[in-house]
Amino acid sequence: MTDAKPSLRLTPFRATTYAPGTDLAAVICPPYDVIGAGALEEFEAADPHNIVHLTLPRPGSAAADPYRFAAAELRRWHEAGVLRRDAAPALYVYEHRTPGASVIGLVGGVGLDGPILPHENTFPGPVADRAALMTATRSQFEPILLTYDGDGVASDVVDAAAATSPDVQVTAGRDVHSIWRVTADDALDAVAADLAGRTALIADGHHRFAAYRSVHAAHPQEPATGYGLALLVDATRHPLELRGIHRSIAGLSFDDAVAGAVKGFEVVPLPDTADAPAVLAAEATTAFVLGAGSGRALLRSANPSVLDDAIPAGRPDGWRHLDAAVLVDLLLGRLWGIDDADSRVAYHHDDGDAVRTATRAGGVAVLVRPPALSDVLALAGRGARMPRKSTSFGPKPWTGLLMRELASGGG
Repeated sequence: MTDAKPSLRLTPFRATTYAPGTDLAAVICPPYDVIGAGALEEFEAADPHNIVHLTLPRPGSAAADPYRFAAAELRRWHEAGVLRRDAAPALYVYEHRTPGASVIGLVGGVGLDGPILPHENTFPGPVADRAALMTATRSQFEPILLTYDGDGVASDVVDAAAATSPDVQVTAGRDVHSIWRVTADDALDAVAADLAGRTALIADGHHRFAAYRSVHAAHPQEPATGYGLALLVDATRHPLELRGIHRSIAGLSFDDAVAGAVKGFEVVPLPDTADAPAVLAAEATTAFVLGAGSGRALLRSANPSVLDDAIPAGRPDGWRHLDAAVLVDLLLGRLWGIDDADSRVAYHHDDGDAVRTATRAGGVAVLVRPPALSDVLALAGRGARMPRKSTSFGPKPWTGLLMRELASGGG
């Protein structure tokens, strides 16, 4: 009898990719949850086989099942030779370079029973949505993003591959995506041995990871469902960029938002030309910038007694010092009476997009600064989670370059 826990495992698989000769720039796109309505239409129009038609399916009829539609489209694409499957299993080194940052790591099937720490809570709706899509299509289209404290042999394998010419490279806009296949047994064995003692943190893709587990729970007899498509990045050698996620609240006017906020914060008017990130970076304690139309205001110096009353019992140590926690429990919940899961609340990775969306919706945007990575890791290590949609690690892996099928073993 042994109490040994499963190790961190990243298994080779036969990736599904677009056929040679495809204009990859026209068929790949960012992860589903960062694509706004305008961008969705642009990706749909770029090519009838853009992967967004599968990850965010929109059948012609409103009554049609979007998941069955995606499954039927996927079958048609295979039959037409649009997609192909690699002949042999591999791990894949994937690099995504943007004008200001880059990410590089290994893509494979991560064992769902391994030491993988979430750091955010999830919403049930998106989990059910992603699980339904995976179940219908029998595919995992979008790698989640994992990070770990490494600087070991697995990273040596990554760096050695990256020193050679890539097997695939595509420039999409200002971003460059490169892929190298790793098939040598000695390299695969070295990666497996190095990762066995590691622990990974979910940097991006909490809902997809929960969906992986949901699908596996529903189909435990299928070995392929015990693994999820993931990009694993060494935080020591190739650290990720960390940003906050802004909110817009439809229907809450700027004036009403300020009137509520003043009951718990010092409110400082700002010019509409104020650089919100710079303003927030200058604050030593929790702070937010409100924005809509030409209105701007800085919220700072939360009232300690009001904050104490707003934070529910049982929150982990340090909770009151997390901007995301103060946003959810004090500003949204106590002062504005809005749950973070309310349909009026939208999430934005770009502060300008948040303000524009709020203005169009007669609402207000709440602009935030990135959390400290040390806080994220400390909470995750204690088994605690940050509020939903608190962090944005990146650059994120794009969709359509490497896909994993659950049929035929997923290998």
